[in-house]
Amino acid sequence: MRRNKLTTIEATPEAQDAWGAHVAEVVNATLMTSANSWYMGANIDGKAHRFLPYLGPEGVGGYRRKCAEVAEKDYEGFAFSSHGQGWTAHPIAAE
Repeated sequence: MRRNKLTTIEATPEAQDAWGAHVAEVVNATLMTSANSWYMGANIDGKAHRFLPYLGPEGVGGYRRKCAEVAEKDYEGFAFSSHGQGWTAHPIAAE
């Protein structure tokens, strides 16, 4: 990012929705969603009950593999900016 004078990286709204749907699909196969737990946001009044940690069957290795795939696709689903605002995508080569 420094080499390209970029200061901010943000997931696009579409990528956020896709990742949230994937996380929900994985956790919905467990009993975690039926628990009245801080994992589901139950400890904060008014907070939407949503599971945020990644619980993929391959654990941290699967998460790291997904991160590597995104990087190999020039950070597909992410927008880069040099000013910290907007959704101007600046593709950069994965290293």
